[in-house]
This record gives sequence, structure tokens and C-alpha cells, in this order.
Amino acid sequence: MVKQIRLFLLLTFLFCACEQWVLPEDPGTEPAAVFDQLWEDVYARYSFFDHKNLDWQQVRTRYRQEVKEDMGQLELYDLLAEMLFELEDGHVNLSTGFNRSRNWEWYQNFPVNYDENLIEEVYLRRDYWISGPLWHQVLDDVLYVNYRSFGQRISPANLRVVLERAKRGRGVIIDVRNNGGGNLSNASLLASAFAAEETIYARERKKSGPATNDFGPWQDMKISPWEEDTFLGPVVVLTNRRSYSATTFFAQMMKSLPNAITLGDQTGGGGGTPVFGELSNGWTYRFSATQTIDLDERQLEDGVLTDVRVDLSPVAVSRGEDNLISAALRIIRQQ
Repeated sequence: MVKQIRLFLLLTFLFCACEQWVLPEDPGTEPAAVFDQLWEDVYARYSFFDHKNLDWQQVRTRYRQEVKEDMGQLELYDLLAEMLFELEDGHVNLSTGFNRSRNWEWYQNFPVNYDENLIEEVYLRRDYWISGPLWHQVLDDVLYVNYRSFGQRISPANLRVVLERAKRGRGVIIDVRNNGGGNLSNASLLASAFAAEETIYARERKKSGPATNDFGPWQDMKISPWEEDTFLGPVVVLTNRRSYSATTFFAQMMKSLPNAITLGDQTGGGGGTPVFGELSNGWTYRFSATQTIDLDERQLEDGVLTDVRVDLSPVAVSRGEDNLISAALRIIRQQ
């Protein structure tokens, strides 16, 4: 019995010693440790340093000297948020229990080119159809579809109704202005409803190492025709600078189809898929860890340019008209 106890104590000691040897120490919760943890993870996994010509080492030099061991959590948050703002990326956030840092400059300095009240009063009106997140109304012989967030799931039943109504007319207008993105699978499903064949629309690569140019190989991104049915008539997609993230991908998908064009202002960007992390003090963060380029090797992070550039006219709005929709109707009817 004594030997068994001694053996148990010996194994316990060896296990604990081994565990201490194998497992790294947790980063501290002191301001300097928290700062270093965030800076190092961004340095290792962020995907746009070279594209944005940003020296993250130089950023560390400027901000690290501002860290004080006696600084409070609000001061630390402000410092980390300001450092992350240097990335100029709408997919970058620092979330705490009291605030969430963000960069919205990808749309704030540009015309809105969208009037929600005008859309609801003049174009959707009172009798528009609601098929999940897809709101749609027939404008004479063209189906107008308004989709406000790719975070709202499209079901096959939703899409089936939209396509059935579309086939009764001459074309479709898909309005994704002010759609800030969401789930890429919703964007792919909607685009697939207008594809005649499998189509490569972009290429993506993932950050794979600590150097700023360490990436895996480029991988094709494709859309395939929806298994149930497709609409191959003319389609016009309306975008503005507030069309972001999954909406940027959707715009690029549609630009790659021969029966679709984009109209309005370019999208806001958001071409990097975000990854997430948690700091030792419990705060969470995210940032872009991939790159996506179109077939001309232009970064989707910079937004998708429209085929037809049109701004919303205040004069048109004053007379109850969205001139982007008017332009889209003309294009469809000419075809």
C-alpha cells in the first residue's frame, strides 16, 4: 500500500512537472502584455500590409512607447483601437464589454447614393412581396429586388418565388446598396440563380506565415448554376460605397456573368475574410487574413468597380425618382 502511494505521488509530480514544461505560460493581463499579444497576432496573420504599404514594425515603435503599466482599461482600449485604425480596414474590430472599435471610412467620405424612404414609397410601395430577406416588386415589366443584408438567410423557397416572378418579365434589378455584407453563402446562392454555367469570378489566397508576403497558393473561386432553375435574362445590380464584404463578393460574382452588369458607385471593399482572437484580458478582436483578386488581379479589398457609373441625383429625388433605377430599367428594356 505504501509503495502504491509513493508511486502515485511520483507520477503526480512527474505529470505536473511535464505539464509545466510542455504548456507555455499564459500571457499576462498587464497593459504591455496585452499590447504585445495583439500586435504580434496581427503581424503574423494580417493579409494587407504590403498592399496598403503599411510598416507594422514602425507602428509598434510609435504606439508601444505609449503603454504605461498604470494605465486604465479605457486608456488601453483607446490606444489599441487607434493602433488598429492604422490598418484602414472595415473588417478590423476590437470588442470589449464597453465599446467596439471600427473603421467606417470606406463609406463615410462618399455620397450615399441611396434613399431608403424613396425606395419604399415609390418603388416597393405597399404591396411588395416579402420572400424572406428578399423584398420584390414588379416595375411594369421588370422585377425589382431589394436585399438589405447578406446576414439574412435566403431559403430555396424564397429564391424560387423570385425567379418565378422574374420569368414573367423582361429582366431583374437587384438592389444591394447599403447592404453591409454577411454570409458569403447567401451571396453565392443568389448569384447562382442567374448563372448559365460554372464560372470563375475571383481568386483567393490565405496568409500562411509570419512574413508580410507569406501566402498559400491562389485558389479559384467559382459560382455554379442553381440546381433547381436559373434566370438568364438581363440583370442589373445596383451598388454603392456602403455595399461591403459579402456584397462586394456578390457584385464581383455578378460582374463575371454575361447577362449581368453592375450600376451605381463601386462597392466599399472588404475583400479579406476575417479571423478572430481573444486577448488575455478577455477582449476579442478580428482582422482580415486572406486576399481576393478579380480576374484582372485587382484587389477586392479596394471595392468592385461598376460597369456603369451613376450617382443619385438630388433633382431626380426631388421629383420622386431614383435615377439609378431609371437607368437600370432603360438598360434592360433596350436589351
